[in-house]
Amino acid sequence: MPDVTETITVAASPEALYALVSDLPRMGEWSPECTGVTWSARTPGPAVGARFTGRNRAGAARWLTQGRVLEATPARTFTFAIHFGPIPIALWSYTFTPLDAGVLVTESWTDRRPAPLRLAMNAAFGDRADLNRRGMRTTLERLRSTAESAHAPS
Repeated sequence: MPDVTETITVAASPEALYALVSDLPRMGEWSPECTGVTWSARTPGPAVGARFTGRNRAGAARWLTQGRVLEATPARTFTFAIHFGPIPIALWSYTFTPLDAGVLVTESWTDRRPAPLRLAMNAAFGDRADLNRRGMRTTLERLRSTAESAHAPS
């Protein structure tokens, strides 16, 4: 079960939203923490098993993470796991549910850090769930803005 889930309704198609979210190199346009992603040359995405490196920042801190796509069902769901070296960090998932007036986009985060690391990091840097909740809201709002402006009538 996810530790944090946020939703937003977007006036765009599930196909368009999936295309945006699964284009991980663009994540830096929406996320307040991830500044960008590079697909591995050996396993370019967005397909199941594709690997990537994420670039992140918070204040002056900068770090890289490694990721792997776990689920990639166009217009329905996109899920990936994040590691820092050999340490599991998180599971991120996006689902797209058609509504009468748009699509409900659900972003979920599951903390996969080992308990001692989670406690130490939360003590040093604050509650990660709270930080991610705020970041997820920002990400979804920016995603909506991009999707709706791209699909606005001319």
